Amino acid sequence: KKPTTPLTMLTYATAVAAAILGATSISGFAPALSSQSLARASHAATAFTQSSALSMADDKVFDQEAYIAESKEMRLKHLEEQAMFSLKIACENYGNAVFPNAMIAGDTVITHMLHRMGYLKDGKATIMCVDTFHLFPETMEFLAEIKEFYGFKAEVFCAEGVPVGDKAAYDTKYGANLWREDIEQYDKVCKVEPFQRGLKECKTDCMINGRTRWQGFERATIDQFENAPIGGGLAKCNPIAYWTLEDTFDYIAKYEVPHHPLHAKGYPSIGDAKDTIPIPEDGSTKFVNFKFEGDTTPWLDYASERKGRFVGLENKDGSTKTECGIHVAGAEQTFDRDLWEEGKVQTIASSDEALEIIKGDKEAIVVVYAPWCQFCQGMEDELTKYAESAGVPVYKFRGDEERDFVQANLNTESFPTVNFIKSDGSVVKYDSEARSADDFATFEKSFEKSTA
Repeated sequence: KKPTTPLTMLTYATAVAAAILGATSISGFAPALSSQSLARASHAATAFTQSSALSMADDKVFDQEAYIAESKEMRLKHLEEQAMFSLKIACENYGNAVFPNAMIAGDTVITHMLHRMGYLKDGKATIMCVDTFHLFPETMEFLAEIKEFYGFKAEVFCAEGVPVGDKAAYDTKYGANLWREDIEQYDKVCKVEPFQRGLKECKTDCMINGRTRWQGFERATIDQFENAPIGGGLAKCNPIAYWTLEDTFDYIAKYEVPHHPLHAKGYPSIGDAKDTIPIPEDGSTKFVNFKFEGDTTPWLDYASERKGRFVGLENKDGSTKTECGIHVAGAEQTFDRDLWEEGKVQTIASSDEALEIIKGDKEAIVVVYAPWCQFCQGMEDELTKYAESAGVPVYKFRGDEERDFVQANLNTESFPTVNFIKSDGSVVKYDSEARSADDFATFEKSFEKSTA
C-alpha cells in the first residue's frame, strides 16, 4: 500500500535540523515561521497532483512543487539571517551607519530590515537620499510615503549651492541641459558630490548600500563588507550582496514591503527619468500586488535588473554607461573646493565688483569659471603659472552662480571663458581651447600690438 503523505523537503529538513541543532533556534534575527506559514507549508507538503508527483524508492511520493517552494523559503530565511547579521555589525559596531537609499527594490528590502531590527527608531542607522532633480516624480513621493510608514527622517542632498527641491535654482546655476552637454560632469554635480557631501555631513563611518553580485560583472565579486572608494576608505556594508533579484522580490512579497510604484509599470530598476525605461519596453513584465505579471525572464536573468538604466548614454571613451560614478574607483576625485585658492589669481566676489573692473579704465584678464567644470579644473595649473608673470591683473569670477550676468557682460556661454578687459571697457573673448600659460601670455601681448 502506497503511503498517503508525500516525501518533501519539510520532513527531511526537519529531521536534519533536529539532529544537528536540537531545539536551538538558528537565527537571532530571522523570525520563526508563523502559524500561517506553517499551515501553508503543511498544505504544500500534502497536496498531490499527478503532474508534480514523482515516484521514488520505497513507493514514496516526491512532490516537486512543494520541494521548490520549501527550498526557496529555506534559502530566503538564510539570506535574511545573513543580511540582518551584517546590518547588526554595521549599526552596532560603528558609530554612524548611513544608508544612501535610492528606493529601488533592494533598497526597500534593506529599509524594511533596518525597521524590523529597530535601527531606524533608535537612530543607529541614518537614511540619506540624493535628489538629482531628474528623478521620476513618483520617487520623491514614494520617499515621503515610506518616511511616514516607517517613521524615520531622511537626510536629502542635492547639487551644491541649490536648495533641496528647487529645480529652477538648479537650472539657473548649472543649466537644465548639463547632462546633455557633459554626462560625466552631470554625474559629479548631481550624484557624486552630493553623495560625498552627505556622507561627510552625516559623519559616516560605515556606508550601507544595496549592490548585489547579481546586478552584473562590475559587481560580480563584491562581498558583504569592503572598503569604499568614497570618503577616504570608510567601511561599506553590502547586506544583500549575495541575493538575486528574484530573492529581493520574494522578500518583498513575503512581508508585503512598500516598494516603488514604478515596478507596477514595468520598471525593474529606477533611476533618472531621462534615461530609465521599462524592461521589456512594452511594460509587459511588472510586479503588481506583490506578484509578478508576464514573463519574468527579462527582469530575473543575470545582470538584467539594470538593463533599463542609463539608456542612450555613453562614457567619453564610447563605452556603454553602466554606472553613475558613485561606486567606481576614483569617484572621490570630484570637487570639494574652489579653484585658484592660492597664487596671484584674484577673486571677483560679486557682479558689482565685476562691473567696476570692466569700467575701471584698466586692462585685466577675467576668467569666468565653474569649480565643477573639468575644463576649468584642467587649466588650473596653467592659469596659476601665467598669473605669476602676467603684465595685467588676472581675476576669476564664478559664473555658474551668475549665469545671466556673465552671458550679458562677459561673453559667457560655457566654462571656462577667458576675457581681456581693455582700458576702454570693451570685453574681448579668448576664442581658443589652447589653454597653456604661454597661450594666455600670447593672448595678452596681442593687445599690446593693437595699442601700438
